[in-house]
Order: sequence, then C-alpha cells, then structure tokens
Amino acid sequence: MATKSRPAHMKHRSSELTGDPQRAPARAMLMAMGLTQDDLQKPFVAIANLASDVTPCNVHLDRFAQAAKEGVRAADGVPFEFGTITVSDGISMGTEGMKTSLVSREVIADSIELVTFGERMDGLITIAGCDKNMPGCLMAMARLNVPSIFMYGGSIMPGQFRGKDVNIQDVFEAVGAYAKGDMTLEDLTALECVACPGEGSCGGLFTANTMSTCIEVMGMSLPGDASTPAIDPRKLGEARDVGRTLMRLLEEDIRPRDILTKQAFENAITVAVSMGGSTNSVLHLIAIATEAGVELGLDDFDRISRNTPYIVDMKPSGKYVMADLSRYGGIALVMKRLLNAGLLHGDAMTITGKTLRENVEAVPTIDDQPVVYSIENPRSPTGGLVILRGNLAPEGAVIKVAGHQEKVFEGPARVFDQEPAAFQAIQRGDVKAGDIVIIRYEGPKGGPGMQEMLSVTAAIVGQGLGDDVALITDGRFSGASHGPMVGHVCPEAAVGGPIALVNEGDIITLDIPGRQLNVKLTEEEFTDRRSKWKPLPPNYTTGALAKYAKLVSSASKGAVTG
Repeated sequence: MATKSRPAHMKHRSSELTGDPQRAPARAMLMAMGLTQDDLQKPFVAIANLASDVTPCNVHLDRFAQAAKEGVRAADGVPFEFGTITVSDGISMGTEGMKTSLVSREVIADSIELVTFGERMDGLITIAGCDKNMPGCLMAMARLNVPSIFMYGGSIMPGQFRGKDVNIQDVFEAVGAYAKGDMTLEDLTALECVACPGEGSCGGLFTANTMSTCIEVMGMSLPGDASTPAIDPRKLGEARDVGRTLMRLLEEDIRPRDILTKQAFENAITVAVSMGGSTNSVLHLIAIATEAGVELGLDDFDRISRNTPYIVDMKPSGKYVMADLSRYGGIALVMKRLLNAGLLHGDAMTITGKTLRENVEAVPTIDDQPVVYSIENPRSPTGGLVILRGNLAPEGAVIKVAGHQEKVFEGPARVFDQEPAAFQAIQRGDVKAGDIVIIRYEGPKGGPGMQEMLSVTAAIVGQGLGDDVALITDGRFSGASHGPMVGHVCPEAAVGGPIALVNEGDIITLDIPGRQLNVKLTEEEFTDRRSKWKPLPPNYTTGALAKYAKLVSSASKGAVTG
C-alpha cells in the first residue's frame, strides 16, 4: 500500500532520523521496537504519561495513554510513550518530603523537554493528574513549541461520611478538630477511610482543578477536559480524540506559542479568580508565561481580580466540587457567563482550531443550578485572589480572599522559623484569636521548595480560628487552604527580605481592601535590624534540593529555575 503523502513540516524533527542514510543505526533501533519502514515515514508523537502508584491523582492514567496512542495510530502517526515523575502533595504534606513538591514541577518540565527534544519528536501529548503535573507539562510545551496537547486525568468523586459529601480537605481539618478535642480518634479514622473513594485528583477547586481549568481556558486541552471526573467513561473517548487532535495540529502546524498568548493568560486568570481558584495559579501561570515568552506579572492578577466578580460556589471556600460542576456543563458554564459580560477574549485561538467562544457556545450547559452564580448577583463583586504590597512584602504577596474581601486584620506577630514549629504551637493551643502567625524561611530558596502549609492552615480552621488568625509566609498554601492566609511574600526571608526582620510581638496589619501588608516598624528600626541579620545556613548542601536552591528565582517571578 502506498504511503500517504504528508506535508514536510509534519516530520519537522523526526526526518533527521528517517531521511538520511547516515541515520541507519537509529532506524535499526526503532525497528527493534516493532516499527516498519512505512512507520518511519510517519510523524513521531511523544506521549508523556505521568501515571504512577504514588497518588490516586495518577494511578489510572495508563488507560488514557493507551487510548491516546490508538488515536495517534488511527490518524497515521507513530506514538512513543514515556514516563516522568510525580510527587503527591496530599501524601507528603506536613512532612519534610513536601519540600520536593514544587521542585518536581521543574523536573517534570525538564524531563518532558529532554525526551521530546532528544528523541526528535514532532509532536507532544501529555497526560497528567497531580498538582505540579499540569504546570510542568505546559512549561515543557511552551519551551519545545512543537504541536502539543494536554489531557487531564480528571478529579476524584466525593466520599460519603454520615450522609454528607467529604473530601481530603475535610480530613486535614479534622486533624485540627481532633487536636482540640472536638473529634474522637474513632471518627477521624472512620473519615479517613471514606474521604477518597478512588482514582482522580482532589475534588475541590484546589490546585489541580484550578490548573486544569486554566489550561482548558487557555485552549491547550479539549473542551470539557478540566471538569469531567476521572471515572467518567467519556474520558476514554476524549483520550482517543486527543491523539487525533494532535495529528491535526501537526498537519496545520499549530504550536503552543500560537495559542499561549497574553490574551489566553488573561482569560485563564479571569476564570480562576471568578471561581476562587488556588493561589498557586499565580506561581504556575507566571512560570508558564515565562517559558512562552509572554510578559505576565503580579499586577496582571490584581488588575483582573479587581474587575472580575466571584461567581462560583466551590470548595475550599464554598459547597461544591468539580464533579458537581460537571453535571451542569463544567467550565463552559462559567465561561459563558463571563463571555456574555465581556470579561473574556472570546476570539482567542485554541487547539480545536476554533476560538474560545466557538468552543464554549458548542457545549450544552444548564443555567438553573446551584454552583455558578449570575454576574449580576455574584458571591462577591471582585475576584478571589488579591496581590498585596507594603513594607513587609515590597515585591508582592498573594492571598485568596474568598469570603474576606473587605476585612482588615491587625495583631501581634507570632514568629516561627519554618513550618514544624508553627504546627506544633497551633496543635498545643498556643496560638490565639487575633494573632498573626508568621512562618518564614519556607520560600523557594529558604525551604527550599516553598512547601505548602495545608497542615497548618487546616489545623487553624479545625480549631475554630479560621476567621480570627491570619497566617503570613514566604512559603505557599495548598489550593485546599482557606481563610486569611497570605503566601508568596517577596523578597523571602532567606535572601534578607523584610519578613526575616519581624520579631515576636511586632504589630502586623493585613489590609485586604487596601491591598496592603505592613509591620509597624520605622525605617530606622528596619535598618538597625537589617544590620544585625544573618542568613540561616542552607538546609541541604547536596542533592536536588541544594541544586534547586541555587538556581530558583523569586516567587514573584514564578519560582522558575531557567
């Protein structure tokens, strides 16, 4: 049978292996894996499969990878599957291992880049689930700029405990309730046994679902990808469509940087803040934009959040999870309301070859439902993320303000160098209403790795202090954290930022409507303390964490290592 004629650009890299007599050794190795001479004339497609047994977010991804390969073959391409790492935030949370979570984002991006570039692949499919998977995959796509598509493994279904829906957030907060004596050990054990009933990423609008949402909004995944649950049989059909879509992207020579424009990032921010998404979206979107060559900064988030209503009632600050939203049309329902209000760039291009507006209008949605509010009657007139500045955060800090948009907190600083000491003090009941907890030396360099503080924030909420104790850190928070929690304080303590100079009892003011974060110190007091400050010795001097600490940028720049 004659080989189908294809545009030369469909083999823009693999032709280096298949079109030159000098590459005969390479072809011999390819044929050792079952390829034929006819296969060698087809485009080569990398499939980065992040399946692993270390987290329910990724445990099921193999079946999607196989279906995507079927789609590639059906469209006359040759798929090559490979794996890369995952670190489970939910499992490592509260342990020293959590320091590796953000580092894994860079390793994921680097490994996908290296295999796809090194093996001269023409296109790229990534299939992923856990929090750092998504930005890591998109960073690699933006770097490589070969035709690419992302597929999300989908979110977990809620568990059932005493007739109510529960998820992993409830378990973390139950630990605080148990420490206070408001929950028995038997009940805590019963809850942990049912909260996560199977495969999929954490169900609320935590980091995984926030980032999958952003990727769909930016146009780098198929419509419906972000909200369809992991166990939904439609996911297998989507995976086959992903393979076929990648081949069309190759034929039309549509590449990530054609789609990842400033408008696309602004759309992602708009939807994220309208839904009360994770503060980690700030870190990750800036990192992806950096790789795509798009200028994106903290001020873009604050500008958009000021002008976007908060309209979605989802956990951690609301009632519902992604599986609930999926029943009413998913992210498309949110986007329709924002598009109709003129808040999105509807003409932004997507991997479907259609505009964002065309994609959204083609999705059936249900208007009469409890999850998404109207633009005219929002949960709040402004979005769920705020950028703070002041003498404690001259380069910026981030707070998720769902439910706290107009609040001002002022109180004495309770200062802790790194997370464990703070967690122990909270569990002992040493932190009281009105305190402002400072956790420092947990930034990108200082931790290193900027570990999430869900154990701490959940302990505060579990003890009934969620509205009465503010927490400020140069580290970051899980997407499941809620309450007055300020993260990403820049410059971080490890480089001598003002947060390193705060003493126990200093008066801190967190003014959310004024976008201010200040400590009541004069410039003379700052100067005196700065002259006496000495950096702490590094926590690690060898290995990946030490290497990361030397290379990583400020959180305000996305904590990238390139």
